[in-house]
Amino acid sequence: MKPIVRFYTSKLRSKPELILSILFVIIFSFLIIAPFIQMIYTSLTYQDYDLRLQRGAVEGAFTLFHYIRIFASDLTSALLIKPLIHSLAIGFGVTILAMIIGSIFAWIFVRTDISHKKFFQTVITIPYMIPSWVIALVWQLFFQNNRIGGTAGILQSTFGISIPDWLSYGYVPIVITLALHYYAYTFLMISGALRTIDSELEEAGAVAGLSRMKVLTKITFPLVLPALGSSFVLTFTRSMGTFGTPALLGLPVRYFTLPTQIYALINSRNTGDAFVLALVLIVLAITAISINNKIIGVRRSFVTMKGKGFRANPMPLGKLRPVIMGLLILFLMLVIVFPIIMLILSTFILLPDNYSFSNMTTHFWVGESEPLIASGQKGVLRNPGILNALYNSIRLGIIAAVTNAFLGLLIGYTVVKNRGTKIAKIIESVAFAPYVFPGIAFAAIYLSMFSRSIGPIPALYGTFALIVLIVVVKNLPFSSRSGISAIMQIDQSLEESAVIQGIPWLRRFRLIILPLSKSGFISGMLLTFITSMRELSLVILLVTPKTGLLTTMIFAYKTQEQTQHVNAVTLLLLIVIIIANILIKLISMRSPYKTIDLG
Repeated sequence: MKPIVRFYTSKLRSKPELILSILFVIIFSFLIIAPFIQMIYTSLTYQDYDLRLQRGAVEGAFTLFHYIRIFASDLTSALLIKPLIHSLAIGFGVTILAMIIGSIFAWIFVRTDISHKKFFQTVITIPYMIPSWVIALVWQLFFQNNRIGGTAGILQSTFGISIPDWLSYGYVPIVITLALHYYAYTFLMISGALRTIDSELEEAGAVAGLSRMKVLTKITFPLVLPALGSSFVLTFTRSMGTFGTPALLGLPVRYFTLPTQIYALINSRNTGDAFVLALVLIVLAITAISINNKIIGVRRSFVTMKGKGFRANPMPLGKLRPVIMGLLILFLMLVIVFPIIMLILSTFILLPDNYSFSNMTTHFWVGESEPLIASGQKGVLRNPGILNALYNSIRLGIIAAVTNAFLGLLIGYTVVKNRGTKIAKIIESVAFAPYVFPGIAFAAIYLSMFSRSIGPIPALYGTFALIVLIVVVKNLPFSSRSGISAIMQIDQSLEESAVIQGIPWLRRFRLIILPLSKSGFISGMLLTFITSMRELSLVILLVTPKTGLLTTMIFAYKTQEQTQHVNAVTLLLLIVIIIANILIKLISMRSPYKTIDLG
C-alpha cells in the first residue's frame, strides 16, 4: 500500500496542475455550484415568508408554489411580465443606441484621417470607467423635476423649463444613460475588427464600381459582423441585468425591471419568488452567450489578415474634418466635461434649486454637524461614516484585486497545462459561471449560506470577509480569462527547462510565471480594483454600518434625497477610480520583459 501512496504522491508533486485542479474543483463546488443549487432548492421549497400566503405550508417542504406565483397567477403580470418586458426593452434600446454611437466612433478613429486620434480614443472611453449609475445621477442633476423628485434639476430651477416625467424617470433616461456607459464595448470591439481589415479589400470594391455605401454594406459590414454580434450580446446582457441605473431612474415611478423586482422581493424576505426571477435572468444570459458563441463560430472562416502585407489607408475627410472634430468636442463637453463640472458645482450649493453666488457653501465638504442642514450630517471630509466607507472601499478593492490576480494566474496555469482535457473545460466553464448570476440574487444566496457556520467556516453574516468573498467570486470570470491569456503567451519550454534542473514548482512560479506575466498581472489587479470600487448590486444587501462602502453610502443618501452628499461622495469615488486608471496607464507603458535568473 505504501509504494502506491508514494507513487501517487510523487506523481502529484511532478504535476502541480493536478493538485490545483483538485483544489479548484473543491473550491468552485462550494462557492459557485453550491449557491446555484441553493438557489434552485429555495425556489422549490416553502420559505418562512410563504407560510403567511399558503395555508398548511410547511417550511422546507417541496413545492411549485413560487413557480405558479411567477408564471401562472394573478401576480404574474406585476412580478414577471412587466419587469421582463421592461428589461428586454431596456436591453434592446441600450444595445441599439450604444452600438450606433460606438460604431460611428470606431469608424471615425480607425478609418478616417481625423486629428488627435490617441487623445480622442483615450477620452472617449471615460464614461465606461465610471459606474453607470453615476451617469444616472448626473442625468437627475439636470433633468429631475419637482413633481416626482421633490427638488428641481438645473434645467427647471435655472431656466424654468418644465421637464416631462418621461424625461426625468423611466425608460427614456435609463436607455440614454446606460447607452452612454456601454457604447465603449462596441467602440473597442469594432475598432479592433476594423484594424484587421486590409484596405485593399475595400479598394478592390471601389475599383469594381461599388459606391462608398455599397463598399460599407457589402464588404466592411460583413467582415466586422462577428465583432458586432459579440458587442450586441455583451451590451444586451449587461444592460438588461444592471441594477443601479434602473433603481435610481425607475423606482421613483415604479418602473420595475427584473433586477429591481428581485431587489424588492428580497427586501420583503420573499426569496423564493426572487430566485425564480433570478433563474429567468440566468436563462436569458446563457441564451445570449450561446448565440454569441454560435455567431463567432460561424464567422471564424473570414480571413482579413494576409501574409503578404497589410495596408490600412485612412479615408480623407477633407472639408468634413473640422465639422466632425467640432461634433466630437461637443459630445465630450456634453457627456463628460460639463456634467462633471456641474456635479462639482452642486456640492457647493446650500439649497439644491438655487445656483446664485450667495447660496455657495463648503459645508458639504468640511462643515460640522448642523441640525437644519442635511439632517445634521457632517461634511464629507469630516464625516466618520463616509471616511470609513472610503477606507472600506479601498481595502475591498486592494484585497479583491490581489486575490483575483493570483487566482486568475493559477486558474490560467491549471487550464493551459490541462488543455484539451475535460477537467480543464470544467474549471474554465465554472470559473465563468458567476458572470450569468444576477448580483442581487448572488448576494442573497451568500447571505443565506453564510448566516450560520459551515463546518470550520464561521458565520460570516455582517462581516467584511463576506463582502470580499463575494466580490472575488463574482470577478472570477474576468480574472480567469486574463490569467489564461497570460499563461498561454509563456513558452512552456521555459518551465520545462526549470523542471529538468529540479527546481520546485513554487520557485518556478515565482521566478518564471509571475515575472513573465507581471504586466498583465498588475493591470488585471488594478482593473479588478476599479470593478470592486464601483460595485453596488452585489453588496447592497451585505453591508452593515461598519462595513459600508462608498457606493452603498451614495445609494443610502439618494434614498434620503440628500443631493449634495450624494454628489460629493460620488466625486470622491470618481477621484479614486481616476487615480487607479492613471496607474493602469503608467504600468501598461512599462515593458513586461525581465531577465530571469534561475540560479
